[in-house]
Amino acid sequence: MARRPAEAGALLKRVWRLAAPYWRSEDRFWAWVLLLTAIVLSLLLVYVNVRLNSWNREFYEALQNKDLASFAPLLLQFAILAAVYITVAVIQLFGQQWLELRWRTWLTSRFLSAWLQDQAYYRLQVQDRGTDNPDQRIADDLRIFTSNTLDLSLGLLSSTVTLFSFVTILWGISGPLAFTMGGSDVSIPGYMVWVAVLYSLVGSILTYFVGRRLIPLNFIRERVEADFRVGMVRLRENAEGVALYRGEAYEGQGLMGQFQRVRANFLQLLMVRMRLLIFTVGFSQIAIIFPILVAAPRYFAGAITLGVLFQISNAFGQVQGSLSWFVSSYSGLASWKATVDRLLTFQDALRAHQATTPVVGDGAQGAVAPAVPAPGVSGAAAVSEADALTAGAAAGIEVVRNGAGAVRGQDVDLGLPDGRVVLPDATFAIDAGDRVLVTGPTGSGKSTLFRAIAGIWPYGSGRIEVPAEAKMLFLPQRPYIPVASLRDAVSFPAAPGSFTDDEIREALGAVGLAGFGERLDESEHWSQLLSGGEQQRVALARALLHKPDWLFLDEATAALDEPSEKSLYELIQQRLPGATIVSIAHRSTVAQHHAKQLRVEKDGRNTALVEA
Repeated sequence: MARRPAEAGALLKRVWRLAAPYWRSEDRFWAWVLLLTAIVLSLLLVYVNVRLNSWNREFYEALQNKDLASFAPLLLQFAILAAVYITVAVIQLFGQQWLELRWRTWLTSRFLSAWLQDQAYYRLQVQDRGTDNPDQRIADDLRIFTSNTLDLSLGLLSSTVTLFSFVTILWGISGPLAFTMGGSDVSIPGYMVWVAVLYSLVGSILTYFVGRRLIPLNFIRERVEADFRVGMVRLRENAEGVALYRGEAYEGQGLMGQFQRVRANFLQLLMVRMRLLIFTVGFSQIAIIFPILVAAPRYFAGAITLGVLFQISNAFGQVQGSLSWFVSSYSGLASWKATVDRLLTFQDALRAHQATTPVVGDGAQGAVAPAVPAPGVSGAAAVSEADALTAGAAAGIEVVRNGAGAVRGQDVDLGLPDGRVVLPDATFAIDAGDRVLVTGPTGSGKSTLFRAIAGIWPYGSGRIEVPAEAKMLFLPQRPYIPVASLRDAVSFPAAPGSFTDDEIREALGAVGLAGFGERLDESEHWSQLLSGGEQQRVALARALLHKPDWLFLDEATAALDEPSEKSLYELIQQRLPGATIVSIAHRSTVAQHHAKQLRVEKDGRNTALVEA
């Protein structure tokens, strides 16, 4: 049993580390103003409830005494109290949700920045399987965390204040309970208070045992729901490929399999919730009549009036409700705990990533766009993904920016997530201005070598040196095209407005997409509308716009016919005469555009990177 308080204390400390930074942030003024306003309004609602408790006694005594003169003023008094209560409750709700929105906005910005920084979004995907669906953790879990944290904390505060306010009232009006036990007279002062404490304590203990499985089941629910949603998004994004394969049955079977996990989890949650609902509803219903039953003997004995009986009932309900906060809030606590666990594991993974990312020298941010969006800049315009990867630092391969004018690798071992080394002891040098073709069998590590040079591959060892001030652009075989206006999609990853419309139209025309020059304002899912060849042309148009010093092409023209490929390579060499061009390709015709070759050779058991 001693472990549970220790675990609860450790959890609260971690939650505090998650929540506290906002209250010290640049938004702290409005955060504290809105929080204090919500607290004051909560206390005002408690005061109105205290006044209503006194009104209960006066109203029912007027009914008992048939006091018509007091009846109308009491109705007016109730109308005023009700109007005040409604007004305060509405204002409190608005202020609390405004605070929730500001807090969620700040946390979302913070988590997004950490997720995007140093390509954490990519590395966690290939490295850390403990952080499933980070998009859901940022979009949904932060919303649930801020909402539930405010609801539960303000609810606990209100219950605490209500408890102290009504305990005094209940103690005074319930009177002592006198009886004889073993020939001795026994008197229990304020006995209704002790009855409320016992009733609530029993209810809280039983609630815990009935509903304790909600926390792990809610945690699982978030994961399986997100997996199902991601599966459908994946199908939508690969609709053409699935359709060409006639793969609807296979995909449907897979999606239904994912949904069956959603269904199984839902049924488990349903059974626990039903048991908990049966208990909590029964507990609440009994609480309505229970205080009257306990106080009835004193009423029938003439010790208290009907008004006092109803005042006792109301005060007992307030005290019992405050003491039973755990009972009434258990479902919310279970959801909150599951959400906190998901956010904390995500935060721990981000911190671990930051801790294992070595700091590189000056000029480390040499890609064509920043990795973390500034406030107010859309993610589509600021995120640098597969199409433009910063040459940062990898966890196992040391990527060093220095003053050398070359990319050099020394004893680089390229590994895979399962621990296998795909390319051992790779040593290479690419000088500025070179035209280098990297060839080799499929799966021999060529693309992984590009990832290592880009600084995003966490598996392996060795040292790679890259020029300190160079702008490097990496174009994969399947370009990333954001859902945005064509103008922003072509400009990616630069911020909107970095290039004029004339510059964008000229670049599109140069790569053979002149017909799209009049569609710059259209926002579409371009990766679904454009063919593979057209998408690669868009990526090459980006290269013309960004004018990188180092251009890495990983099968970046594989979807084009050979004449188009030839003309586009000639275009790049003409427009970027000083750029270093490094290509991965399987077509022999690409070799004519390069002066050097690096070839990955395999003799069945060994793999080596050699100059050809």
